[in-house]
Amino acid sequence: MIQPLAYIHPQAKIAENVVIEPFVVIHKDVVIGEGTWIGSNVTIMDGARIGKNCRIFPGAVISGEPQDLKFAGEITTAEIGDNTTIRECVTVNRGTKDKWKTTIGSNCLIQAYSHIAHDCEVGNNCIFSNSTTLAGHITIGNNVVLAGLVAIHQFVKVGSYAFVTGGSLVRKDVPPYVKAAREPLSYAGINSVGLRRRGFTNEQIDEIQEIYRVLFVKHNNVTKALDMIEAEFKPTEIRDEIVDFIRNSNRGVMKGFGMGS
Repeated sequence: MIQPLAYIHPQAKIAENVVIEPFVVIHKDVVIGEGTWIGSNVTIMDGARIGKNCRIFPGAVISGEPQDLKFAGEITTAEIGDNTTIRECVTVNRGTKDKWKTTIGSNCLIQAYSHIAHDCEVGNNCIFSNSTTLAGHITIGNNVVLAGLVAIHQFVKVGSYAFVTGGSLVRKDVPPYVKAAREPLSYAGINSVGLRRRGFTNEQIDEIQEIYRVLFVKHNNVTKALDMIEAEFKPTEIRDEIVDFIRNSNRGVMKGFGMGS
């Protein structure tokens, strides 16, 4: 159902059962999957690729031009997976020639007034609470929860199943499975509640706990901690994910208890 007070460019590709409310503006190079609902006063600009059964609430702007002085008008996209909800006044910018696209996965909830900048990659099943702000080139894993007013520096990576507390300034990478809090941002334990909700066993949670004790609680330097983890813990998918994330961190990871900035 398309309301007559909406404007849709005739070359936009809209599935037949998409609902578009009044005063929506949809530009030319747009694709919207079946079952999606577009609320009033949403603007969907060139390069938007929106999946099936999404819900986009009033005031959102999807696929706006990057807020990047290096952007030279290249053809890029902003891609949103299936079953994702975008709440009021969220802004999602399309990519630049760095990655050519900004992506948000499936089954995500992006709450009101959040901003996702150019070339960000957001995984599946993520929740961003109100006024979460992602600068450019950020990578967010799967099943990540960012509480309200979180601000993340460009090029930062946040690992899967991590939880970042409200009002945090994220300047360093946040490894998978952890809780991040305080100022400066530091390790505040593992995300045990989130892990149990996602079906992790007690044995897996204990493994994660022990690995991060070596890394963050015992005050080892990163190189020594990684060597100890590889020597003392048998290879598992979880162990290898943590080790690989930290070894491949370009900005460095956040600190442990009482270790400063």
